[in-house]
Amino acid sequence: MTSAGVVVLGGGAAGLFCAITAGRRGRKVVVLEHMSEPGRKILISGGGRCNFTNLEVSAGNFLSGNPHFSKSALARFSPSDFISLVDKHGIPWHEKSRGQLFCDRTASEIRDLLVSECRSAGVEILTRTNINAVSKSPGGHFEVRTGIGDFSCESLVVATGGLSFPRLGASDLGYRIARQFGLEVVGPRPALVPFVWKEPDLARFGGLAGVSCEASVKTDGHEFTEGVLFTHRGLSGPAVLQISSYWEEGVRVQVDLLPGRNLETWLKEERDSGSRLLVRSALQNFWPKRIVESFADSRLLDRPLQNLPDAEARELSIRFQKWEFVPAGTEGYAKAEVTRGGVSTDELSSKTLEAKGVKGLFFAGEVIDVTGWLGGFNFQWAWASGHAAGEAA
Repeated sequence: MTSAGVVVLGGGAAGLFCAITAGRRGRKVVVLEHMSEPGRKILISGGGRCNFTNLEVSAGNFLSGNPHFSKSALARFSPSDFISLVDKHGIPWHEKSRGQLFCDRTASEIRDLLVSECRSAGVEILTRTNINAVSKSPGGHFEVRTGIGDFSCESLVVATGGLSFPRLGASDLGYRIARQFGLEVVGPRPALVPFVWKEPDLARFGGLAGVSCEASVKTDGHEFTEGVLFTHRGLSGPAVLQISSYWEEGVRVQVDLLPGRNLETWLKEERDSGSRLLVRSALQNFWPKRIVESFADSRLLDRPLQNLPDAEARELSIRFQKWEFVPAGTEGYAKAEVTRGGVSTDELSSKTLEAKGVKGLFFAGEVIDVTGWLGGFNFQWAWASGHAAGEAA
């Protein structure tokens, strides 16, 4: 049996960063990763350029059973701390929008940074390693049985991620370990995920696949204003992915396709100015022809703008700015950026991420019930939670 101070289950962003932090403290660290290489999810993130953090991180950018839980870890490892590491490795980056930071070249540079830092910290990374069983001995050590041998450690860190992207090997291992040791798990579900139409909406809007525009999307008191993208099966785009994390099955979603403007007022002003356009031509100032024709019928569109009654201006405004639909569901874990839910924050120390009732058992990253917004927040949680656990493990 191989002995180590710390065994980290999972070679993703949180697991690798935890290993780096613990290794720098002089701990003997072994990372066990079941895929053929570490950091597979990092490689596909941000369209292949890795949105590795956000300049505007706060606890308000995260969903959790305890909205304050993430504050401690985020305060002790900030975006600027990770930026310093990126700069140390000479990786060029840029701010895209809304504080989102991306690599100029490729996401592999972030993964390689983590692997390099692990090597410098004396961390051993073992790939193609399937976990068969985890237990705790009467003496207090953890034992991890794997397909390549058994390991014993003082501290066990579970950084196995969530259920999103099953093609990259996602599994429920972390939840099973938590339950094995008596910890509560908040029911996981897909988050940051596209919506799927119900049949009537699919018939109406399916032809818009590939069309995008700016919109405000809201549900249950939450609202995001960013791009939306019509797909063959439903609605996607940043605003939709954001709101999906808050959506509950059967609840309506409201969409304003002209955020920050009042279509009714604009139509009346154009009409009163003597415009000779047809309504359909006027509306194409704001949206592609396909959107205009999908949201309003010819009765309204073929009317000369100068003859548009107030009631019809109001009707058009409602159609485009107060559109409501109930999704049939989401695209599920296969298309979800992350998993909402996970190990309950009530079970963990917010400072160390150690299980309150199981000495030496730590959790980090997506496996915990802390889910970030789109835009680099989930990576920052991976770095911060990995750092917090690595400091204590």
